[in-house]
Amino acid sequence: MSYRNAFSRVLSDVIAPRAERTGREGSFPRGAVTALGEAGLLGLTVSADLGGGGRGPAEAAEVVARIAGSCPVTAAVLQSHYAAVAVIEACCGSAWVRGEIAAGRHLSSLALADGAYGAAGATATRSGEVVALSARKREVVAAGEADSYVWSSSPLAAADGLTLWLVPAHAPDLFVPARPDGAGPHGSATSTVVADPVLVPADAMLGEDGAGHEVVRRTVLPWLLALRDAVGAAAVHPSVAAAESAPSARAGAVQLSAVAPAATALR
Repeated sequence: MSYRNAFSRVLSDVIAPRAERTGREGSFPRGAVTALGEAGLLGLTVSADLGGGGRGPAEAAEVVARIAGSCPVTAAVLQSHYAAVAVIEACCGSAWVRGEIAAGRHLSSLALADGAYGAAGATATRSGEVVALSARKREVVAAGEADSYVWSSSPLAAADGLTLWLVPAHAPDLFVPARPDGAGPHGSATSTVVADPVLVPADAMLGEDGAGHEVVRRTVLPWLLALRDAVGAAAVHPSVAAAESAPSARAGAVQLSAVAPAATALR
């Protein structure tokens, strides 16, 4: 069965029938996420070498657009997942995690926005092979529901820039408020995630130390804009919104001046 056929079945049998209740009750669409995973849609953009679908932003945008027509909540969750997976793929992240995503057992999300977008607000300190990440990330979709977060911090050693990490959601000292406090669609579990600090292995780094701005510019923004355009939303994903006011963005490190004013994606 092609992924489009499998997707159509999930959309008609699982997502659409539950959409009204999901929006009304504000419950996270766990059943929809599970069904999408089983149908190969969570792993749609993972490399075929690891068991994924090997597809790109066009196919991902098609899926998100069709879901948005029935359930904006599930679409918002999948939007953040696909953007996070794009980073994990581009930075050759953990082969095991990528395999889990391909198998439909792993949901990821972006955790990029804090008080000053990365360097000034989120810190990273290395001790041997362990890194302590401290931050208060806001507007994280699927907070407390995802299995991992693509996380930004100040560099470990580079003079400036941003460093990205893959943080497991089950890590100790990672906290999510009992009630979502973000501006995402009701039920998307958009909220704050606090690391106080959270400890990750040094090899959880995605890409090179200090090179995160370039990854955001070349990977995160193009993916989010493609997904936004597909559903006709007039907003950028909230987890990159703060970049527009960051000093490094004004200096040109991340060109967001041409992006639409930040707001909640798929609201």
